[in-house]
Amino acid sequence: MTTISDIEAMIGRMAIGDRAAFTSLYSATSAKLFGLCLRVLDNRAEAEDALQEVFVKIWRNASRYQANGLSPMTWLITLTRNHCIDRLRARKAASGDMEEAADIADATPGPEALAIAASEGARIADCMGQLDPDKSDAVRRAYLEGETYDELASRYGVPLNTIRTWLRRSLIKLRECLSS
Repeated sequence: MTTISDIEAMIGRMAIGDRAAFTSLYSATSAKLFGLCLRVLDNRAEAEDALQEVFVKIWRNASRYQANGLSPMTWLITLTRNHCIDRLRARKAASGDMEEAADIADATPGPEALAIAASEGARIADCMGQLDPDKSDAVRRAYLEGETYDELASRYGVPLNTIRTWLRRSLIKLRECLSS
């Protein structure tokens, strides 16, 4: 597990041109930063490009980082978020003027689609309510919030295989409930 001081040390070594530190920092942080890029940009290819550009910025600006007792991840996340927001602004600026926008079909769902979605949402909530509270919570955390099996096992104090069984059986029950 990479600690805050490990990340600070990597950034410090990068400031003096240590490529191995760059590789280590990338390995330790790229997954989290990519997730942020993907959330902000909502486009996998663009998120991959943005992540690459962010790491170039990190390499170039490593000497500007100052250890101040705050998490170095805050600095990395801020750089990433700001870069992605800049890309969004550039995307919107390049998309044309308002006359062109008027010709684009409205992608928002209509009243019928909203009614169907609300009905489906109510069915899902009803089926989730039929599960044990811990199992329902585990399903939400795993499939909506992205928690890993290991994190769930720690949270509920049960073995990893028990979590897998909970989730598998819960999904089977949900499928049966939703298909009836």
